This record gives sequence, structure tokens and C-alpha cells, in this order.
Amino acid sequence: MSAITIGQAIVLGIVEGVTEFLPISSTGHLKITEGLMDIPVDDKGVVAFTAVIQVGAIAAVLVYFFKDIVRFVTAWVRGLAHRDQRDNHDYKFTWWVIYATIPIVIVGLAAKALIEGPLASLWVVAGSLIVGSGVMWAADQMGRHRRGEEDTTLKDAMLVGSSQILALLFPGFSRSGATMSTGLILDLNRVAATRLSFFLGIPSLTGAGLFELKDAVGGGVGAVPLAVGTVVSFVVAYASIAWLLKFVAKHSFNAFVIYRIIVGVLLFALLGAGVLNA
Repeated sequence: MSAITIGQAIVLGIVEGVTEFLPISSTGHLKITEGLMDIPVDDKGVVAFTAVIQVGAIAAVLVYFFKDIVRFVTAWVRGLAHRDQRDNHDYKFTWWVIYATIPIVIVGLAAKALIEGPLASLWVVAGSLIVGSGVMWAADQMGRHRRGEEDTTLKDAMLVGSSQILALLFPGFSRSGATMSTGLILDLNRVAATRLSFFLGIPSLTGAGLFELKDAVGGGVGAVPLAVGTVVSFVVAYASIAWLLKFVAKHSFNAFVIYRIIVGVLLFALLGAGVLNA
């Protein structure tokens, strides 16, 4: 493949930053954007590039939630050193995030060939956008929104963390959409479900980005476009996080559901008409 240019890296960084934490599928939008720019969506180097620039978005989470993360890590270290500190919810929550990351790591390694091959198709993206919309709408209707972040349990973390597998296998489903929907089904309120989604994304997305770094560079993507895409995604993602937390505090997910359906139907139409190559 020809290397991704700096201009293309900027565009992809913006798309990644805007969509990574909104429940509309960053992977799906990246693949659509790559298709529109005639970048092969199933190329190994391209798949790796999209994983690497996600690290910029994760860095935005680390900066935005810095005080929370320091609190969690401090409680975790104290709990490791002192048994009497292990009843602290922050100590247990940190372990839950670690445990909840294990399922997606196992599936990601086991299904890597499928994820980078047949499942990278834009047909899969289009179908997943629409199916995921139905799941999100149902979850928002079913959830009673009565539990806050302090009410989360190991069961919540494991179920929400495991739901990330849906987005891993079916690009377009949305990692944020899957995790937030699962949180809502478990009766977490929208803000708690959204924050839990952010925290669970830190280890999984960081690990994926670092793991794919060698394939991105080795696959023909230069270091400069990688760096540019990552920095752009960081800046845009930070603004996106701030906006989303304010939005979910007062609104349902219906706007995202409608948007996803429109994009999914439009993508099916473009693929069917031959405008885009799957």
C-alpha cells in the first residue's frame, strides 16, 4: 500500500477524536472515511494505524480524568500495601477494570486474523451500525437509571467490559455504544455508564494501540503521519469527552440512535451503488 499522507492522517485523527467516545463507532467512521479516501480498509498497516491513533484519544481520557485516575491508583497501591485498605471502593474498582479487560484481550488475540480480514468489511460496519442502534435504543428504554458510579460492582464491570468484544468483532457496533448500553441495562444512570465506559477503554485501547504499533510502521505508514494522527485525535477527543458528559446528563441516546441508522442505511446504499469498495 502507499503510505498514509499527513493530510489523510489529520482527517483520520479528527474522525477518531470525535467518534471514539461517542456511541457511534469510531472504527466504523474511520473505515468509511478510509473508503472515501481510497485507503484499503482491510490492509494490515491501515488497521494498525487506526489502532495506534486511538492512543491519542486515550491520552485525552487520562488528562481529563487525571484526578479520578490518581485517586484510583492511590487507593489501589494503598490496598496492595495495607490489608485494611482493601474495602475501599476505589481499590476494588481498579481491580475490576483490570479483570474486565481480560476477556477482550483473549478474544482480540484469538480472533486477530478475522478482525483484520473478513470482519473489516464495510458491509459489516453498515449492518453493525444499524443493529447496534437497536440495542442502544432498547437499553435506554429498559434502564431505570437509578444507580450511580459508587454503586458499581464486579459483576457490572465484567459484563460491561466483556461487551467491548461486540465492537471488536463487529466494527460499527461501537465500543462506547456497547459498554454504555450494557451499563444502562444494569440500571446505571447515563453518566455512570458513560464514565465506566471511559475507564474500561483505557487499558483495552492503549494495549491495542501499542500492540499494533509495529504493524503500522512496518505496513508502510510513516512515523510522522502516525504522530500527527495521534496528536490530532488527542486534542479533538478531549473536547468530545467534555461535551459528551454534559450531553448525557440531560439527554437520552436517541439522537445517536437516529444518526447511526442514517449512516448505516447511507453506507449500504453507497456500497450497493458501487461508490464505495467494501
